[in-house]
Amino acid sequence: MAKRNRRTKKPASGGHGPKGTASNRQKGGEGAKAGENSLVEWGKSLAIAIVLFLFIRTFLIHTFVIISGSMEDTLLVGDLLLVNRAAVGSQVPGTSWRIPGYSKLERGDILVFDPPHEEDLKLVKRLKGLPGDTVEMRNKVLFVNGEAQDEPFVQHSDTRDDAHPWMTWQEEYLIPGASNGSYTPTRDNWGPLVIPEDRYFMLGDNRDTSLDSRYWGFLEGWRLEGRAVMVYFSYNKGSLRPFPWLKEIRWGRIGDFIN
Repeated sequence: MAKRNRRTKKPASGGHGPKGTASNRQKGGEGAKAGENSLVEWGKSLAIAIVLFLFIRTFLIHTFVIISGSMEDTLLVGDLLLVNRAAVGSQVPGTSWRIPGYSKLERGDILVFDPPHEEDLKLVKRLKGLPGDTVEMRNKVLFVNGEAQDEPFVQHSDTRDDAHPWMTWQEEYLIPGASNGSYTPTRDNWGPLVIPEDRYFMLGDNRDTSLDSRYWGFLEGWRLEGRAVMVYFSYNKGSLRPFPWLKEIRWGRIGDFIN
């Protein structure tokens, strides 16, 4: 009886054969590569976000917290301000270059600046004298170029009129013939002073308690940090309640524009 030839079946190619094993390895490699690409893209996005944040903070917008009462009642202790740096210009970090601002400074602007009398300190005051102006004060009334200023925002709380040793700097800038060798300036009576080029005269709205240009002198233009534009948050910082930033929020001041 003739023997029948038996045909052996070849195994079908698929996931269980050698080709399937290679395919899985290829897929695994592609997955790892995709993971690496995602990590790289995430890193790029983070780097861009950091650069944008630093650019905005350095050249466009800054923040400032009120910690003293020298600008009351215009600004209160516990007010958090948005400061427009682009308006007055800003210095390029690590260089002496300064990017000019897009707007012109005006009397009445509320500015944040680096004062000359103390390092690592930022102050906020109102600009009251521009380069070339003549400023003086008589019995608490401010005169600019011979005209009494209408200042409804100014607060007075003290009737004393004390002299201060810091104020001796003023004699150098008196108009000719103003002193006659006996110039004795006081907090509420001083001048008339002529403001030199690229210098500014700053005063606090709470006039009797403000340490300002009357004491430490004219402000150089390069010290300006920006113009205060808005209160973006406010709370009663002097409250004795725990967590005043949460329980003592001044809702009515949030979003107020500063003028």
